[in-house]
Amino acid sequence: MNKTVLIALTGLALMVGCATGTHIVTGTPHPKIKPTQVVLYQIPPAKYEIIGIVNASTPGMRQRNMDDVVNQLKKQAADIGANGIILGSVVPGTESLGTASGTAYGGGRAYFGSAFSSTSTGIQLSGQAVFVDH
Repeated sequence: MNKTVLIALTGLALMVGCATGTHIVTGTPHPKIKPTQVVLYQIPPAKYEIIGIVNASTPGMRQRNMDDVVNQLKKQAADIGANGIILGSVVPGTESLGTASGTAYGGGRAYFGSAFSSTSTGIQLSGQAVFVDH
């Protein structure tokens, strides 16, 4: 396998299945907790404190992509001490996976072309990071 294709495939493997996320603190953060302690809510609990806003996105539309984006959302909430997320919107989006092209030389010949060029639909998820006092 030539180096151009290997580099392109390595880059693709790193980008697929990787969710990224951010958080904005709008209230008082609490001590960091484990992401497994964060509960998702469709309907707000009876009593809660808003800590911030969390966002996550991932390329792809499969169930594993949704699982990745939910785990990233929980990680973002846990980082600011939120033990709950009131889910906001789920937005399908389009993300470019990139293009790697180049020239490979071998056997006295030059090969031109693209290793891959792909656009994928992804998932964006957001919500309010909250602290629920049980």
